[in-house]
Amino acid sequence: MAKIRLENGLTITDLPSIAATLAPLGIQLHHWPIGENAELHALLAKASLDDAEKETVLTGLDHYFQQLQVSDGYQNRDLIVLNPDVPNLDALLAKFDKIHSHADNEIRYIVDGEGVFGFVLPDGTQLELTIQPEEYINVPAGTEHWFVLTESRRIKAVRYFTTTDGWVPEYTGREIRVQPVAA
Repeated sequence: MAKIRLENGLTITDLPSIAATLAPLGIQLHHWPIGENAELHALLAKASLDDAEKETVLTGLDHYFQQLQVSDGYQNRDLIVLNPDVPNLDALLAKFDKIHSHADNEIRYIVDGEGVFGFVLPDGTQLELTIQPEEYINVPAGTEHWFVLTESRRIKAVRYFTTTDGWVPEYTGREIRVQPVAA
């Protein structure tokens, strides 16, 4: 279940309060069930997936993609699989661990593991939102944010795109003030 940690250290775990906190940014957070497909669950339990296995996962979840195609014109999707064994993981993550925005919405559907989105609120305060399996997030274009993995450094997420270019970060230069939780 998602949880928010505010800049002042306060934690929010109930969904209505999380939604109210994210509302000024226009962020959508939903629960999207993965379902009971045994093959899909077996693939999601694996640390890494080859391209054919990724496509099987995507196909098994394409009813969500089809909804986004109809409602919002989404054209492309992929499955990102990150874990400590991925070569150059730190370099990959370094592209998104600074405050930035995108020209397009950033949409992710977490199907395994977890990640942390940080956000700058309209009043300049910051928060971190931890998202977990079966959570869908839509970060509107232009929203100042950053993304990091949790201590497990493991996530599988379907990413949805309106173009074939993907998301290009536009760095703001703003400093992240939310302090990491001590391990």
